Amino acid sequence: MSVLNQLFNRGVLGAKCKTSLTLAISRIKLLQNKRDVQLKLMRKEIAEFLQAGQEAIARIRVEHVIREQNTWEAYEILELFCEFVLARVPILESQKECPTELREAVASIIFSAPRCSDLPDLLQVRNLFAAKYGKEFIAAASELRPDTSVNRTIVEKLSVNAPPPEVKLKLLKEIALEYNVNWDSTKTETEFKKKAEDLLNGPKQIAAQPQPHSRPQIQENSSSMKHKQGEHYLQSPTSLSVTSSQTPGATKSSTVNQIVEPTTEIKSPQSSDVLQRARNAIAAAERASAAARAAAELVNVSMIGDGTSEFCLLLQVFISMMISNNQNI
Repeated sequence: MSVLNQLFNRGVLGAKCKTSLTLAISRIKLLQNKRDVQLKLMRKEIAEFLQAGQEAIARIRVEHVIREQNTWEAYEILELFCEFVLARVPILESQKECPTELREAVASIIFSAPRCSDLPDLLQVRNLFAAKYGKEFIAAASELRPDTSVNRTIVEKLSVNAPPPEVKLKLLKEIALEYNVNWDSTKTETEFKKKAEDLLNGPKQIAAQPQPHSRPQIQENSSSMKHKQGEHYLQSPTSLSVTSSQTPGATKSSTVNQIVEPTTEIKSPQSSDVLQRARNAIAAAERASAAARAAAELVNVSMIGDGTSEFCLLLQVFISMMISNNQNI
């Protein structure tokens, strides 16, 4: 029974493998024709962008063209490998291990199957190879281990890495030459030579922060000075204090202390009322000073002549003069 099962399974494996490979070959040819038309349209659009001076859009579109061309070349190699394996399916069935001459083709199909979504038939072939050679053989080809024989051109063409700037510039020049576009590539070459900044680590150069203007501080200082000047003008320029004391029956004469502060010169008052009040205060102070001196002289005379009535009369005159001065102030 075991021999019959092996023979039966061998026939089923060969038939399924041939069917899947045949469908994959026909699908690859169909996709190749469709991709040829798309590439021509895309190259024409890029030429129009270059003619209109929209080089930024052309640089973006050219990456898609390169990716489509790489896929087209990879499919072309896969088509050859599928035809090669299809012709040698009986050899795969007769041997337990993968033959050396078929190892590159089988490994390349296993590697390309999950990366070519347009070719679901290759996944069926990959599953058949996994059932025959084991999961370890499939994992080695998928992970590109050193002991595998995957075609290097297929690995490069199916890579998801961005194409280098030299390849993009070369293709742009080819498209411009193909469609007779008078295009200057200096700007694009300069753009390709720029190094991309690391946005995660932040900018490498720290811009100097502008210093704040000192004009508001000057305005504040000027306003505070004006406020202080206004307060200075409101203060009285002269203060007068007169102290007189007299004790009845005392042998010594009373002393009159007169303290006059120096007047501050007002250069530029802001208000006429303040100036008028200051002048009135100065005049009143002068009159009070004259009255005090006259009273002191009269007191001395009265004390010498021992005239009590004259002293009282002079004292009343002095008091009336002081009252009138206070009323004037």
